[in-house]
Amino acid sequence: MMAGAGEDSRALFGAGVRAALEAWPALQIAVENGFGGVHSQEKAEWLGGAVEEYFFRNADLELDEVEDFLGELMMNEFDTVVEDGSLPQVSQQLQTMFYHFQRGDGAALKEMASHITQRKCRVRATAVTTARETDEDDADSVEEMEVTATNDGAATDGVCPQPESSGPDSQTIKEEDIVEDGWTIVRRKK
Repeated sequence: MMAGAGEDSRALFGAGVRAALEAWPALQIAVENGFGGVHSQEKAEWLGGAVEEYFFRNADLELDEVEDFLGELMMNEFDTVVEDGSLPQVSQQLQTMFYHFQRGDGAALKEMASHITQRKCRVRATAVTTARETDEDDADSVEEMEVTATNDGAATDGVCPQPESSGPDSQTIKEEDIVEDGWTIVRRKK
């Protein structure tokens, strides 16, 4: 591999890493809601360089090592535990891109970065607080996140999940279903 080709390939890998991280809904939500503090955007940008450097320093990474690294970064920098199943997906994308980088396959790196960018969804999370009727004050309120996805890319192929309609058949939790000790009554659909 020529020196110029190696630098080009490295730049393409860096661009692919940033594309994968920018398209990651868990990171988008963390940045948008300031989970990393006032410098959340800067931390997200730094994260791309940190992930890139992690791959360069550790050439033979296993998928679970990449997942653990990303999970630690999200916890340490954004105080966020990622439990949506996206860690393995993002880790696999990054590992595949690094594989192409190691082989000097710039065309595959460009294609992956382009594909990820086209499939990118914009997510928005809003906090929903539901107060329970008990004798205690605010200590017994429940905070949930409501997530909505919209498409930022050109072609989605149905990738961005659309929020489900809250029709009569959808399962919802009503305040009367939350009993005194914090349990929730789950009712079967009819």
